[in-house]
Amino acid sequence: MRKVADCREMPSESGCTLTISGEEDEVVRAAAEHAASVHGHTDDPELREEIRGMLKDEQQSVR
Repeated sequence: MRKVADCREMPSESGCTLTISGEEDEVVRAAAEHAASVHGHTDDPELREEIRGMLKDEQQSVR
C-alpha cells in the first residue's frame, strides 16, 4: 500500500502544506530530503525513523 507524509501534520512554524505519497521507502527518502532542505533538519537515521513512524496509508479514491 502506498504511504503518505503530510507536512500539515508535522510541527512546523512555516505552515508548509507539502504532501508526499508513494512507496514507503520513496516517501521516507523524499520527506527526509524535504525536511533537511526546507525545514533545516539533519537528514540522519533518527529523522528517517521518525518520519517512517508518522506515515499514513494513502486513501484510495473512489472512481
